Amino acid sequence: MNTYKTSEIARYIGIHPNTVRLYEELMLIPKPERKANGYRIFTDFHLEQMKLVRTALQIAVLQNGLRKQAITIIKTSAAGDFDKAIHITKQYLQQIKDEQRNAEEALVITEKLLSQDEPEIVDTVLTRKEAAGYLQITMDALRNWEMNGLITIKRKQNGYRIYEEEDVRRLKIIRSLRCANYSLSAILRMLNTLSSDPGANIRQAIDTPKENDDIISVCDKLITSLHHAEQNAYAMMAQLKKMKKQFGTNPPL
Repeated sequence: MNTYKTSEIARYIGIHPNTVRLYEELMLIPKPERKANGYRIFTDFHLEQMKLVRTALQIAVLQNGLRKQAITIIKTSAAGDFDKAIHITKQYLQQIKDEQRNAEEALVITEKLLSQDEPEIVDTVLTRKEAAGYLQITMDALRNWEMNGLITIKRKQNGYRIYEEEDVRRLKIIRSLRCANYSLSAILRMLNTLSSDPGANIRQAIDTPKENDDIISVCDKLITSLHHAEQNAYAMMAQLKKMKKQFGTNPPL
């Protein structure tokens, strides 16, 4: 069994030595033994475990507990329980696929709503409370969407907002995409693109942040991020099977 210093194992993985210490602190790797002088002694198991950590945390997909599940996989592997880690990874992979399906279905719903000719509500305007009830969302959500520029609502002379048929259709689009975990900025980008070009590809618009966007989150390019997360989940599965074969059920630490 090979052994490594902190600086050596950091160099092999391509990370800073402080990151190695952080992995230990967060219990993402087993606690290494120490020499009499206090220097840490890492093994091949630590090396392979760090490869797993790097793959699992490469894409920060947070929704519906995915990030937490990835951490659970890492810590289970660190404890040497590869069979359980493999089982959890299978569940993790299935959940990613479910998120992908939800994201795709939201786009299909959006396309249908955009092509819909019949009015949502005939000869009727809604108050904010009525619109929230009709769409089964909170009034806070409506305020948030308006505050973030996703929709602009007309007002009566008394200042009360009124939601018309086209507003309701737009709100249905926003609701569907939010339920699938698209970010507000991604939805706004798509809606703005459609305003200037009604024939634009909505998939491309919602999944392609602009070069001048200051901060880009995973949900700003949700489809791409979920695809990368799926590929990483397969890589995690392969890594865990390799570690099980290499170290058995009682890996040397």
